[in-house]
Amino acid sequence: MPNALPPPHAWYPEDLRRDDSWMQRLTPEAAEGFDSALAVAKASGKPVLELTADDFPLPPASSDALRQAFARTQTGFGFCLVKGFPVQRWSVEDARLAYWCIGLHAGVGRTQNRASDFMNDVRDAGGTYKVTNGRGYNTNKGLDFHVDSCDVVALLCLHGAKAGGTSLVTSSIALRDAVARQRPELLEVLRQPFYYSYQGAQDPSLPPYYACPILGQAGEHFSFRVNRKNITAAQNDFPEVPRLTPVQVEALDLLDRLYADPQLCYSMQLEQGDLQLLNNYVAVHSRTDFEDFPEPERKRHLLRLWLAIPQSQPLPADWEEYFADVRAGAVRGGLRGQAMPAAFTAYEARQAARLGMAYRPFRAPQPATAAA
Repeated sequence: MPNALPPPHAWYPEDLRRDDSWMQRLTPEAAEGFDSALAVAKASGKPVLELTADDFPLPPASSDALRQAFARTQTGFGFCLVKGFPVQRWSVEDARLAYWCIGLHAGVGRTQNRASDFMNDVRDAGGTYKVTNGRGYNTNKGLDFHVDSCDVVALLCLHGAKAGGTSLVTSSIALRDAVARQRPELLEVLRQPFYYSYQGAQDPSLPPYYACPILGQAGEHFSFRVNRKNITAAQNDFPEVPRLTPVQVEALDLLDRLYADPQLCYSMQLEQGDLQLLNNYVAVHSRTDFEDFPEPERKRHLLRLWLAIPQSQPLPADWEEYFADVRAGAVRGGLRGQAMPAAFTAYEARQAARLGMAYRPFRAPQPATAAA
Protein backbone atom coordinates (compact mmCIF):
# COMPACT_ATOMS: atom_id res chain seq x y z
CA MET A 1 0.00 0.00 0.00
CA PRO A 2 1.94 3.06 -1.21
CA ASN A 3 2.23 6.06 1.07
CA ALA A 4 -0.31 8.75 0.09
CA LEU A 5 1.02 11.31 2.60
CA PRO A 6 3.35 14.14 1.59
CA PRO A 7 6.93 12.96 2.16
CA PRO A 8 8.89 14.06 5.22
CA HIS A 9 10.71 17.39 5.18
CA ALA A 10 13.88 18.81 6.71
CA TRP A 11 13.62 19.90 10.32
CA TYR A 12 15.85 21.59 12.89
CA PRO A 13 15.80 21.36 16.70
CA GLU A 14 13.98 24.65 17.11
CA ASP A 15 11.20 23.26 14.89
CA LEU A 16 10.67 20.36 17.30
CA ARG A 17 10.70 22.65 20.31
CA ARG A 18 8.12 24.92 18.70
CA ASP A 19 5.89 22.21 17.20
CA ASP A 20 5.36 19.08 19.29
CA SER A 21 3.14 17.29 16.76
CA TRP A 22 5.84 14.58 16.61
CA MET A 23 4.85 13.60 20.15
CA GLN A 24 1.61 11.97 21.24
CA ARG A 25 0.38 10.72 24.61
CA LEU A 26 -1.89 7.71 24.99
CA THR A 27 -5.20 8.40 26.66
CA PRO A 28 -6.04 6.23 29.70
CA GLU A 29 -8.56 4.42 27.49
CA ALA A 30 -5.94 3.69 24.83
CA ALA A 31 -3.40 2.50 27.42
CA GLU A 32 -5.99 0.20 28.98
CA GLY A 33 -6.68 -1.26 25.55
CA PHE A 34 -3.13 -2.62 25.35
CA ASP A 35 -3.58 -4.25 28.76
CA SER A 36 -6.81 -5.98 27.76
CA ALA A 37 -5.33 -7.14 24.45
CA LEU A 38 -2.31 -8.59 26.27
CA ALA A 39 -4.61 -10.71 28.42
CA VAL A 40 -6.20 -12.18 25.28
CA ALA A 41 -2.82 -12.94 23.68
CA LYS A 42 -1.58 -14.67 26.83
CA ALA A 43 -4.74 -16.74 27.08
CA SER A 44 -4.36 -17.93 23.48
CA GLY A 45 -1.33 -20.01 24.39
CA LYS A 46 -0.02 -19.69 20.83
CA PRO A 47 3.70 -19.57 19.98
CA VAL A 48 4.76 -15.99 19.28
CA LEU A 49 5.29 -16.51 15.54
CA GLU A 50 1.83 -18.00 15.15
CA LEU A 51 0.04 -15.03 16.70
CA THR A 52 -1.93 -12.63 14.51
CA ALA A 53 -3.42 -9.22 15.20
CA ASP A 54 -6.71 -11.01 15.97
CA ASP A 55 -5.02 -12.53 19.01
CA PHE A 56 -4.25 -9.01 20.30
CA PRO A 57 -7.61 -7.27 19.74
CA LEU A 58 -7.25 -3.52 20.20
CA PRO A 59 -10.20 -1.23 20.87
CA PRO A 60 -10.55 1.81 18.58
CA ALA A 61 -8.75 4.20 20.95
CA SER A 62 -5.65 1.98 20.97
CA SER A 63 -5.63 1.02 17.27
CA ASP A 64 -6.23 4.64 16.23
CA ALA A 65 -3.29 5.79 18.37
CA LEU A 66 -0.99 3.24 16.73
CA ARG A 67 -2.19 4.11 13.25
CA GLN A 68 -1.60 7.81 13.87
CA ALA A 69 1.89 7.20 15.29
CA PHE A 70 3.11 5.13 12.35
CA ALA A 71 1.56 7.55 9.87
CA ARG A 72 3.65 10.31 11.44
CA THR A 73 6.85 8.46 10.56
CA GLN A 74 6.02 8.76 6.87
CA THR A 75 5.34 12.50 6.72
CA GLY A 76 6.30 15.74 8.46
CA PHE A 77 9.26 15.21 10.77
CA GLY A 78 9.56 11.50 9.94
CA PHE A 79 9.40 10.24 13.50
CA CYS A 80 7.07 9.96 16.47
CA LEU A 81 7.39 9.58 20.24
CA VAL A 82 4.38 7.91 21.87
CA LYS A 83 4.18 8.22 25.65
CA GLY A 84 2.18 6.26 28.16
CA PHE A 85 2.41 2.54 27.37
CA PRO A 86 1.61 0.72 30.64
CA VAL A 87 4.91 -1.16 30.84
CA GLN A 88 5.13 -0.58 34.60
CA ARG A 89 2.28 -3.07 34.95
CA TRP A 90 3.96 -5.71 32.78
CA SER A 91 6.66 -8.24 33.49
CA VAL A 92 9.53 -8.24 31.01
CA GLU A 93 8.06 -11.31 29.31
CA ASP A 94 4.64 -9.69 29.15
CA ALA A 95 6.24 -6.57 27.68
CA ARG A 96 7.94 -8.65 24.98
CA LEU A 97 4.66 -10.36 24.11
CA ALA A 98 2.67 -7.13 24.06
CA TYR A 99 5.33 -5.37 22.00
CA TRP A 100 5.50 -8.12 19.40
CA CYS A 101 1.71 -8.03 19.13
CA ILE A 102 1.76 -4.23 18.75
CA GLY A 103 4.04 -4.85 15.76
CA LEU A 104 1.44 -7.23 14.32
CA HIS A 105 -0.89 -4.23 13.97
CA ALA A 106 1.75 -2.10 12.25
CA GLY A 107 3.95 -4.08 9.90
CA VAL A 108 6.17 -7.10 9.31
CA GLY A 109 8.94 -7.65 11.85
CA ARG A 110 12.46 -8.13 10.54
CA THR A 111 15.27 -10.23 11.99
CA GLN A 112 18.13 -8.19 13.40
CA ASN A 113 21.34 -10.15 13.93
CA ARG A 114 23.42 -13.25 13.31
CA ALA A 115 21.07 -15.30 15.50
CA SER A 116 18.05 -14.14 13.42
CA ASP A 117 16.40 -12.64 16.51
CA PHE A 118 13.24 -10.71 15.67
CA MET A 119 13.25 -8.66 18.89
CA ASN A 120 16.33 -7.38 20.66
CA ASP A 121 16.93 -6.28 24.23
CA VAL A 122 18.76 -2.95 24.16
CA ARG A 123 20.70 -3.04 27.42
CA ASP A 124 24.23 -3.42 28.68
CA ALA A 125 24.99 -7.13 28.46
CA GLY A 126 28.76 -6.65 28.53
CA GLY A 127 29.17 -6.50 24.76
CA THR A 128 31.92 -4.63 22.94
CA TYR A 129 30.98 -2.09 20.30
CA LYS A 130 33.87 -1.15 18.01
CA VAL A 131 35.34 -4.58 17.31
CA THR A 132 34.92 -7.01 14.43
CA ASN A 133 31.27 -8.13 14.36
CA GLY A 134 30.51 -5.93 17.40
CA ARG A 135 27.05 -4.41 17.83
CA GLY A 136 26.12 -1.44 19.97
CA TYR A 137 22.74 -2.45 21.38
CA ASN A 138 24.23 -4.80 24.02
CA THR A 139 26.73 -2.26 25.42
CA ASN A 140 26.51 0.93 27.48
CA LYS A 141 28.65 2.87 25.03
CA GLY A 142 27.67 5.88 22.99
CA LEU A 143 26.92 4.95 19.40
CA ASP A 144 28.01 6.42 16.10
CA PHE A 145 25.20 8.06 14.18
CA HIS A 146 23.63 5.47 11.91
CA VAL A 147 20.41 4.12 10.48
CA ASP A 148 18.93 0.68 11.00
CA SER A 149 18.07 -1.88 8.34
CA CYS A 150 14.31 -1.41 8.11
CA ASP A 151 11.57 1.08 7.29
CA VAL A 152 10.91 1.97 10.93
CA VAL A 153 12.97 1.21 14.02
CA ALA A 154 10.78 1.05 17.12
CA LEU A 155 12.17 1.33 20.65
CA LEU A 156 9.99 0.67 23.71
CA CYS A 157 11.48 1.92 26.98
CA LEU A 158 10.96 -0.41 29.96
CA HIS A 159 13.49 1.39 32.19
CA GLY A 160 15.66 4.45 31.67
CA ALA A 161 19.29 4.78 32.75
CA LYS A 162 20.58 6.24 36.01
CA ALA A 163 22.47 8.76 33.88
CA GLY A 164 23.06 9.26 30.17
CA GLY A 165 21.63 7.13 27.39
CA THR A 166 20.26 10.23 25.71
CA SER A 167 18.65 9.59 22.32
CA LEU A 168 20.01 11.80 19.53
CA VAL A 169 18.12 12.31 16.26
CA THR A 170 19.08 14.37 13.21
CA SER A 171 17.09 14.98 10.03
CA SER A 172 18.88 13.36 7.08
CA ILE A 173 17.24 15.88 4.76
CA ALA A 174 18.65 18.75 6.82
CA LEU A 175 22.05 16.98 6.67
CA ARG A 176 21.82 16.87 2.88
CA ASP A 177 20.99 20.56 2.82
CA ALA A 178 23.93 21.37 5.11
CA VAL A 179 26.31 19.47 2.79
CA ALA A 180 24.83 21.38 -0.16
CA ARG A 181 25.63 24.67 1.58
CA GLN A 182 29.13 23.76 2.72
CA ARG A 183 30.49 21.36 0.08
CA PRO A 184 27.98 21.01 -2.76
CA GLU A 185 30.41 18.98 -4.85
CA LEU A 186 30.23 16.20 -2.24
CA LEU A 187 26.55 15.49 -2.93
CA GLU A 188 27.46 13.54 -6.05
CA VAL A 189 30.10 11.65 -4.06
CA LEU A 190 27.42 10.57 -1.57
CA ARG A 191 25.45 9.12 -4.49
CA GLN A 192 28.32 6.76 -5.34
CA PRO A 193 28.33 3.17 -4.00
CA PHE A 194 29.87 2.70 -0.55
CA TYR A 195 30.71 -0.81 0.61
CA TYR A 196 29.50 -2.07 3.99
CA SER A 197 30.39 -5.17 5.99
CA TYR A 198 27.48 -7.29 7.19
CA GLN A 199 29.52 -7.75 10.40
CA GLY A 200 29.00 -11.50 10.15
CA ALA A 201 25.22 -11.19 10.41
CA GLN A 202 24.38 -12.19 6.84
CA ASP A 203 22.59 -15.28 5.58
CA PRO A 204 25.21 -17.94 4.68
CA SER A 205 24.28 -17.63 0.98
CA LEU A 206 25.20 -13.93 0.89
CA PRO A 207 28.63 -12.38 0.45
CA PRO A 208 30.06 -10.72 3.58
CA TYR A 209 29.59 -7.17 2.27
CA TYR A 210 27.25 -5.15 0.06
CA ALA A 211 27.21 -1.87 -1.84
CA CYS A 212 24.74 0.97 -1.27
CA PRO A 213 24.97 4.73 -1.89
CA ILE A 214 24.48 7.01 1.11
CA LEU A 215 22.24 9.47 -0.70
CA GLY A 216 19.40 8.52 -3.03
CA GLN A 217 16.12 9.62 -4.52
CA ALA A 218 13.11 7.67 -5.82
CA GLY A 219 10.79 10.18 -7.45
CA GLU A 220 9.91 12.73 -4.78
CA HIS A 221 11.13 10.42 -2.01
CA PHE A 222 14.47 11.23 -0.38
CA SER A 223 16.58 8.35 1.00
CA PHE A 224 19.69 8.34 3.18
CA ARG A 225 21.57 5.33 4.54
CA VAL A 226 24.86 5.29 6.44
CA ASN A 227 26.77 3.30 9.05
CA ARG A 228 30.42 4.35 8.99
CA LYS A 229 31.46 1.63 11.42
CA ASN A 230 30.42 -0.98 8.85
CA ILE A 231 32.03 0.94 5.98
CA THR A 232 35.30 0.96 7.95
CA ALA A 233 34.92 -2.77 8.69
CA ALA A 234 34.54 -3.53 4.98
CA GLN A 235 37.75 -1.58 4.28
CA ASN A 236 39.63 -3.40 7.03
CA ASP A 237 38.38 -6.94 6.45
CA PHE A 238 37.92 -7.32 2.69
CA PRO A 239 40.87 -6.33 0.46
CA GLU A 240 38.80 -6.97 -2.68
CA VAL A 241 36.39 -4.14 -1.77
CA PRO A 242 37.22 -0.89 -3.63
CA ARG A 243 39.26 1.45 -1.47
CA LEU A 244 37.58 4.63 -0.30
CA THR A 245 38.76 7.56 -2.36
CA PRO A 246 40.09 10.67 -0.60
CA VAL A 247 36.96 12.58 -1.57
CA GLN A 248 34.72 9.82 -0.19
CA VAL A 249 36.60 10.06 3.12
CA GLU A 250 36.09 13.83 3.04
CA ALA A 251 32.36 13.31 2.57
CA LEU A 252 32.16 10.85 5.49
CA ASP A 253 34.21 13.18 7.69
CA LEU A 254 31.91 16.09 6.90
CA LEU A 255 28.86 14.00 7.84
CA ASP A 256 30.55 13.01 11.10
CA ARG A 257 31.00 16.68 11.95
CA LEU A 258 27.40 17.53 11.07
CA TYR A 259 25.45 14.74 12.79
CA ALA A 260 25.78 16.12 16.32
CA ASP A 261 25.86 19.82 15.35
CA PRO A 262 23.48 21.47 17.86
CA GLN A 263 21.93 23.37 14.95
CA LEU A 264 20.88 20.02 13.46
CA CYS A 265 20.66 17.43 16.25
CA TYR A 266 17.78 17.04 18.71
CA SER A 267 18.23 15.15 21.99
CA MET A 268 15.57 13.45 24.09
CA GLN A 269 15.58 11.25 27.17
CA LEU A 270 13.39 8.18 26.74
CA GLU A 271 11.26 7.48 29.80
CA GLN A 272 9.45 4.38 31.01
CA GLY A 273 6.50 3.69 28.70
CA ASP A 274 7.88 5.70 25.76
CA LEU A 275 7.76 4.25 22.25
CA GLN A 276 10.11 5.96 19.78
CA LEU A 277 9.47 5.38 16.07
CA LEU A 278 12.03 6.53 13.49
CA ASN A 279 11.81 6.47 9.70
CA ASN A 280 15.29 5.21 8.80
CA TYR A 281 15.35 6.84 5.36
CA VAL A 282 15.00 10.42 6.67
CA ALA A 283 16.54 10.34 10.17
CA VAL A 284 19.89 9.27 11.59
CA HIS A 285 20.18 8.46 15.26
CA SER A 286 22.62 7.80 18.03
CA ARG A 287 22.82 7.42 21.81
CA THR A 288 25.19 8.74 24.45
CA ASP A 289 27.07 6.60 27.00
CA PHE A 290 24.97 5.60 29.96
CA GLU A 291 25.38 4.54 33.59
CA ASP A 292 23.06 1.93 35.06
CA PHE A 293 21.47 1.68 38.48
CA PRO A 294 23.12 -1.08 40.52
CA GLU A 295 19.87 -3.02 41.01
CA PRO A 296 19.30 -5.48 38.11
CA GLU A 297 15.58 -4.68 37.89
CA ARG A 298 16.29 -0.95 37.46
CA LYS A 299 18.91 -1.20 34.71
CA ARG A 300 18.29 0.61 31.42
CA HIS A 301 16.26 -1.72 29.20
CA LEU A 302 14.61 -1.05 25.86
CA LEU A 303 13.00 -3.48 23.44
CA ARG A 304 13.74 -3.03 19.74
CA LEU A 305 11.66 -4.02 16.74
CA TRP A 306 12.64 -3.51 13.12
CA LEU A 307 9.55 -3.20 10.95
CA ALA A 308 8.66 -3.10 7.28
CA ILE A 309 5.40 -1.18 7.04
CA PRO A 310 2.68 -0.98 4.37
CA GLN A 311 2.89 2.85 4.13
CA SER A 312 6.60 2.84 3.26
CA GLN A 313 8.10 4.85 0.41
CA PRO A 314 9.83 3.48 -2.69
CA LEU A 315 13.60 3.22 -2.50
CA PRO A 316 16.21 4.06 -5.16
CA ALA A 317 16.87 1.32 -7.71
CA ASP A 318 20.56 1.16 -6.76
CA TRP A 319 19.62 0.19 -3.20
CA GLU A 320 18.22 -3.14 -4.38
CA GLU A 321 21.40 -5.14 -3.72
CA TYR A 322 20.87 -4.64 0.01
CA PHE A 323 17.09 -4.31 0.33
CA ALA A 324 16.17 -6.85 -2.40
CA ASP A 325 12.80 -5.12 -2.92
CA VAL A 326 12.63 -1.35 -3.41
CA ARG A 327 8.90 -1.09 -4.15
CA ALA A 328 6.72 1.10 -1.93
CA GLY A 329 5.01 -0.93 0.78
CA ALA A 330 7.19 -3.99 0.26
CA VAL A 331 8.54 -6.38 2.88
CA ARG A 332 12.25 -5.59 2.99
CA GLY A 333 15.22 -4.95 5.24
CA GLY A 334 16.49 -6.77 8.26
CA LEU A 335 19.48 -9.06 8.74
CA ARG A 336 18.48 -12.64 7.96
CA GLY A 337 21.28 -14.04 10.05
CA GLN A 338 22.65 -17.56 10.13
CA ALA A 339 19.67 -19.29 11.76
CA MET A 340 16.46 -18.14 10.07
CA PRO A 341 13.68 -20.39 11.44
CA ALA A 342 11.05 -21.76 9.07
CA ALA A 343 8.40 -20.42 11.45
CA PHE A 344 9.59 -16.88 10.80
CA THR A 345 9.43 -17.32 7.02
CA ALA A 346 5.85 -18.57 7.38
CA TYR A 347 5.05 -15.63 9.68
CA GLU A 348 6.36 -12.96 7.32
CA ALA A 349 4.47 -14.37 4.31
CA ARG A 350 1.25 -14.58 6.33
CA GLN A 351 1.67 -11.12 7.85
CA ALA A 352 2.48 -9.53 4.46
CA ALA A 353 -0.68 -11.03 2.98
CA ARG A 354 -2.77 -9.76 5.89
CA LEU A 355 -1.43 -6.21 5.48
CA GLY A 356 -1.57 -6.24 1.67
CA MET A 357 2.18 -5.73 1.35
CA ALA A 358 4.31 -6.73 -1.62
CA TYR A 359 6.33 -9.79 -0.67
CA ARG A 360 9.10 -11.78 -2.34
CA PRO A 361 10.42 -14.91 -0.66
CA PHE A 362 14.13 -14.60 0.09
CA ARG A 363 16.60 -15.17 -2.71
CA ALA A 364 20.27 -14.32 -2.61
CA PRO A 365 20.77 -11.13 -4.69
CA GLN A 366 23.59 -10.85 -7.17
CA PRO A 367 26.17 -8.56 -5.53
CA ALA A 368 27.93 -5.83 -7.43
CA THR A 369 31.36 -6.97 -8.60
CA ALA A 370 34.04 -5.38 -6.48
CA ALA A 371 36.71 -3.99 -8.76
CA ALA A 372 40.19 -3.33 -7.48
